[in-house]
Parts: sequence; C-alpha cells; structure tokens
Amino acid sequence: MSEATNVYFAYARWRQLPLNSVSLTGGFWAEWQNLNRRTTLQHGYQMLEKAGNFDNLRIAAGQKEGQFRGPAFQDSDIYKWLEAVAYELMTHPDPALQRQADEVIELIAAAQQDDGYLNSYYTIVEPDRRWSDLDFGHELYCAGHLIEAAVAYTRATGTTQLLNVATRFADLIADTFNPQAREGAPGHPEIEMALVELYRETGNRRYLDLAAYFIDQRGKNKMRGLGWLKAEYHQDRVPVRQQDVVEGHAVRAMYLNAGVTDLYLETGEQALLDAMKKQWRDMVTGKMFLTGGLGSRYEGEAFGDPYELPSDQCYCETCAAIGSIFWNWRMLQVTGDSRYADVIERQLYNGMLSGLALDGKHFFYMNPLLSRGGYERQEWLGCACCPPNLMRLLASLGKYFATHDESGVQVHLYNNAAISAELASGRPVALSLQTDYPWEGNIRIQVDKTDGAPWQLCLRRPAWSSNATVSINGQPAEATTMDAGYIVLERAWQPGDVIELALPMEPVLVMAHPRVDSVRDSVAIERGPLVYCLEARDHANVNLLDVRLDETAPLEAIRRDDLLPVSIVAVQASGVVESENGWSGKLYRRLNEQNGVPRQPIQITAIPYYAWGNRGENAMRVWIPRARR
Repeated sequence: MSEATNVYFAYARWRQLPLNSVSLTGGFWAEWQNLNRRTTLQHGYQMLEKAGNFDNLRIAAGQKEGQFRGPAFQDSDIYKWLEAVAYELMTHPDPALQRQADEVIELIAAAQQDDGYLNSYYTIVEPDRRWSDLDFGHELYCAGHLIEAAVAYTRATGTTQLLNVATRFADLIADTFNPQAREGAPGHPEIEMALVELYRETGNRRYLDLAAYFIDQRGKNKMRGLGWLKAEYHQDRVPVRQQDVVEGHAVRAMYLNAGVTDLYLETGEQALLDAMKKQWRDMVTGKMFLTGGLGSRYEGEAFGDPYELPSDQCYCETCAAIGSIFWNWRMLQVTGDSRYADVIERQLYNGMLSGLALDGKHFFYMNPLLSRGGYERQEWLGCACCPPNLMRLLASLGKYFATHDESGVQVHLYNNAAISAELASGRPVALSLQTDYPWEGNIRIQVDKTDGAPWQLCLRRPAWSSNATVSINGQPAEATTMDAGYIVLERAWQPGDVIELALPMEPVLVMAHPRVDSVRDSVAIERGPLVYCLEARDHANVNLLDVRLDETAPLEAIRRDDLLPVSIVAVQASGVVESENGWSGKLYRRLNEQNGVPRQPIQITAIPYYAWGNRGENAMRVWIPRARR
C-alpha cells in the first residue's frame, strides 16, 4: 500500500491496515482464500476469454476483427478480476500471475483512445454515442472498476501503467462532467468510491471533487428507472442527504452508499453520515434477510417494502451482499460500532459465501432461502458481475479483520491470523490468532511484538454471543469495559501475553418479526455466525415442504465429514412429516374437514446455508414451520 493512503481517512475513528499487514494463516477463511488463489482466479481468466471479454478489448484496440459480445459492461468483469489479482500479489507474490496480469494491462492500454476514453462497447458498437445513456450505458460504472483495479495494482506491484490509463480516463471524465460542462450521474453507482480511492492514492483533489459532484447530482428524478420502478431504481428520487430509506436496485444502493460514506470519511460532512445511518437502520430493521441477503424482488433486483422478505422469490444477489460489506466496512471505520461488523460477519458467512461453490468454479447470482429444486450454480453467468466480485473480496479479505488507531488495535473478525500494526509514533504491535471459528468459539490471541507501553486491544463481542468471557495469561480479565460492542483491554502488554476469548456456541432457533408474513410461524437454525438450512439430499423420500420442526426437542451440533466434500458442523433436530392424505385433487378445503393430520417423526439434519447446492439440484429451505400441536 502506498504511503499516500495513510494520509487520508480524516474522519475515521479506526483506520484500515495495509492488506499485507493481516495474513490469514490457516482455518476457515484461509482455505477459501487458497481455493480462490489456486482455482477461482484461473477459472475466471478462462471464462473471460471464453465469454469474449478479452476479445472485445482486442477488437477495440484494432488487434482483431469481430463483433462485440455480451452486455455493455463486459469490461468491468476484467477490471474486477485484475483487482483480485492485485490483492493476491500483495500477499502472495507470484511472477507467473503478474505476467498474466501485465499482458491484460497491455491489452487495456492498447484499447484506450487517444483522448483517454476507454470502453470497448461504445468504441465498437456506438462510437458516436459516448455518454448518451448514463442511466444504463455503464460507462462510468466500468470506469470506476478500472480505477479501483489500477489503484490496487499500483499498490501491489509499484508499476503505474494501469494507473496511468485510469488517470487519463478520470481526467477526461472530470473535463466532461462538471458545472461548467454538463450535468449527469451514473445510473449504476460505482465510480464514486473509486474516485475517492484515486484521490487517496494520488493526492489529487480533483478526483474527490468529482466524486462529490456525482453524488450531488442525484435526486433530480431524471433517470428513467426500470419497469414499475422509476427514479428510485437508480437512487435518483431524492437527494442523497435527504434519503432515509434504502430503495431501488440493491447493488446500486450499496455501491452508492459506500461511495457516500467514503466522501464523509474525507470531508466530515455530517449530513452525509446522518443519511447513511438512517438508511442503514431502515435496511437492518425491515429489509435484510436472515442470511444478510438484500433485494426482495426479481423486478429491478430491488428492495421491497419493510418486512417484504419472501424466501423463494427473493433476489438476494451475491453482489448486493458484497456491496453491503463494502458499505458496512466504511461505517465501522467511521463509528467504531460493532453493529456494522455484525452485519459484515453475517453477510460474509452466509449471503456472500453462498455465491461460490465448494469447487471454486461455480456460482450463484441469486441466493434464495427456499428452493423447490432445479436451481444450481453455473460455471459462468451471462451477466457475470458476481464471480469476479467474489474473487476480489476473497483476495482482500484480510483487511476486514482488524483496524488500528493511535491507542491500539481492534479485532473485528476471527480466524487464524497474523496481524501487525503501528500505533502512535510508530510503535510496533504484532498479534497472532488461533481458532477453529466458525465451528468453535474459542479464540487465542498472543502478543508477539510490543514496546512495553500501555495500549488498548479491542475484541468484538458478536451480537449472537451473550456470555463471552476473557482471560489474560490464564487468569480472568479484570476491569474489562465494553464500548459499542467491543471488549476493551488496556494494559502494558508484554511479548508472549496470551488473551483467550471464549464465545460459547450453541445452536439456537430464531424467529422473524411477525410482520414478515412469508415465514410466519416458522423458525430457522443458527449457530454462531452461521445460518443453517435443510437440503432434500439429507432427508430421503421427504418433501421438505411437509417437514415441521419440533421446537421442544434439543438441537445437537455434530462434526460431520461425510455430508459434503469438506468437514462441517451440522445441526440435528427433531421434527415431523405431515401427510398429504385427504388432499388429493384439492388445493383448498374447509378447516373443519380436517380431523387431525397424520404425521411421521423425522430426524432433521441442517447444514450451513453457504454450503447448499453442492450436491446437484436439490430442494432447500432455511425457514422451517413449527410442528402443530
């Protein structure tokens, strides 16, 4: 990470550590990172070639003849893949991977036009219609992903070829969109947070001002929307500072809010933060699924009304969960409030991770909480925004585990890890974490480096944990305090000190707000940060729609190595299967026609939601009706 990045985030309570300062050394997330590094990145490269993304750039560069293939935003998938590669090179230098990426960068540079413009669709298909469709043309969206990839690649390798391409394009955009030239804002937000990051990398205030300009352009009710959704589809119904609900296209909303929060981090404008807090509250109290999924409606991939959370017809796009992680990460840095880390954890383990198969080569675009079968991950997608988004998040995952400030280090997520930081006046701190999280809740933290002066270690107590305990060097920690969901430990630490955080982890049943009509009188199973589900494969000859859970029976967590290609902790419960006798040929009947419902006992096996759909087409459900009495 470049030196310039430590200058900014002027209004952050806690500051992000350089990516190479946090290494996931084993355990759950390291295994997913290894899969991403070994398999998913190269699979993505092959699919980008197969889908025509690279050929589009070759045609735009004059290196090949042919027709444009795919949606107008095809370039963005290449940029996200490059960003993922950059993060891998930061933490695991690989000359072969870098050579592969450098070849792609050469191609991108060749496709750039003399004035700095870069978009293969408009260069090939509509060369005279630049900026003619800001609502759906995705030019600024693609530019944003280019900028993010360029900044990441420069920080990873020190080379500036891609950054030079991106800054030339950003300068053209700044010349095109400003009060003296033309109004306009991207129909799909993304460039806002990219421009703020370019400002952080270069120190050029022009890019921060351009991000603010695009944000200020919203709320004019000019964008044409989609279907029944009007300007709200694009977050153009009201100005950003006046918006108090999340609405419209879920991914667009999350990306915009991440950019708005970035702008607050650099300017400290209170109206921006106030609007973000209101929208966040609206989201988590009425519009977020148990898995952390976002987007209730197929049409417009959009948020619905409060409590409109259908299990089977929800959208819950993988990119929406990822976008929310981006936003909540920024809100966490602003506030130091564990509520935002709780959402990050929920979405990482559930709504995001379900988007990638255990083989690293198949993907979900939508992530329903109920499937009657026939829905399975695909090798690639016609709209392939989600696969490279998963790649860049997994490659950069370490940065979400800890932050620092002048007084100490804050740990937000738990995994085997090595963390290094500098406190005030360059004081060095190094920690190592050992845990079997999320399967077990015991976390061992060792102080590996410190200078002997006092500093604070803040450990997040997850919202699901009500009885956490802490010990230091084998003795119960005394005089611990809580601050916004964090256990605060302050002392003159010594190398070799060991902190043990115990988060007892038992399976529990949860219920939804009574206004969530789609799952009324149903329960779901959670254990620690994981949401669980039932799959038909584990319940032979049973229709999952006939299963009822006995809430009076105990839940039992059992390590299972035989259910999936990986070891998991499953949860066993008891329930019944209600017979359909008497319903033949009938869709409805009078209540008094039913004299008792025949039922058979059944043992219910629940697996982590993220792992469903890895055994072929398979019915699945998260919410289980309670057994009638």
